[in-house]
Amino acid sequence: MKSTASGFALSALAACLIGFSSVSAQAAERWNMSAEQPDGNSITKVAKAFAKDVTDATNGELQIRVHSNSALFKRPEVKRAVQTGQVQLGDVLMSVLGNEDAIFEIDSVPFLARNYDDAKKLWEVSRPAVEARLEKQGVKLLYAMPWSPQSIFTKTPINTMADFKGMKFRAYNPATSRMTELMGAVPTVIQTGEVPQAFSTGMISGMLTSPTTGVDTQAWDFSKYYYDVKAFIPKNFVIVNARAFARLPEASQQAVLAAAKRAEEQGWAAAQAETSALVATLAENGMEVSESAPSEVEAGFENIGATMAAEWLQRTGDEGKAIIDAYRN
Repeated sequence: MKSTASGFALSALAACLIGFSSVSAQAAERWNMSAEQPDGNSITKVAKAFAKDVTDATNGELQIRVHSNSALFKRPEVKRAVQTGQVQLGDVLMSVLGNEDAIFEIDSVPFLARNYDDAKKLWEVSRPAVEARLEKQGVKLLYAMPWSPQSIFTKTPINTMADFKGMKFRAYNPATSRMTELMGAVPTVIQTGEVPQAFSTGMISGMLTSPTTGVDTQAWDFSKYYYDVKAFIPKNFVIVNARAFARLPEASQQAVLAAAKRAEEQGWAAAQAETSALVATLAENGMEVSESAPSEVEAGFENIGATMAAEWLQRTGDEGKAIIDAYRN
């Protein structure tokens, strides 16, 4: 009789343990994150480190799976997907939202911030305005990470602004489309993964992009000249559905915010550390690398920068002026 009772007790204990285990497994929150770039890209690497950091900090109670290379959503779709809850988290180029609100284009006004220190200052003074817009749309900003500076890749040499005239030039957001028009070139919207084919089929013969994308796409296979003009330093930001975030326990919310802060610090450091190595990789693979554009072209770019800054201020009014004033002061 005792052994039967003991058996029942052991069975009951096992059932309790199994039940507890099931409840624990069910309690774990599982989120998906859409990331635009391939696994080898530093922005995706930081996103994956952020996801692991969150899982570790919450003892597995919140788990984030990063889907790289736009497997879930393409660049123009990501913010809307997060906003509507189709995915909890998204990594997206901030300036691609420029048609929605010009404030999102602050980091793509050319020749306003051409080094990381200036780009960081610009982000610090513009972040509150960016966050306020996202919050109104049910989206919470977690962190932002810069690309390496945007520069010029072409198949043929550039000596004067006239050399851009009629050139089919890759654009990837409203700001680069406008800059291309002012250069006299023809803007063609091409996503990152489509760049090699676009060059090989003649859809484009030049582009303004980062050395990061240049290396990711092996630009030396389809272009010859690189002008390190450092026109501007755009950012990707990671956003989360505000309702999904609010449903998390307070401890998990704090863990996510702390991990986001660490990711932003890691992201800025990684971008700065890798830029010179990326430019060197372009040269090592046979591209003709110039530290700047010819003087006549640089002068033309300065004029374009002044025009686009004025246009941006016209679209953003007093708020935009306050951001620029704070940055310059």
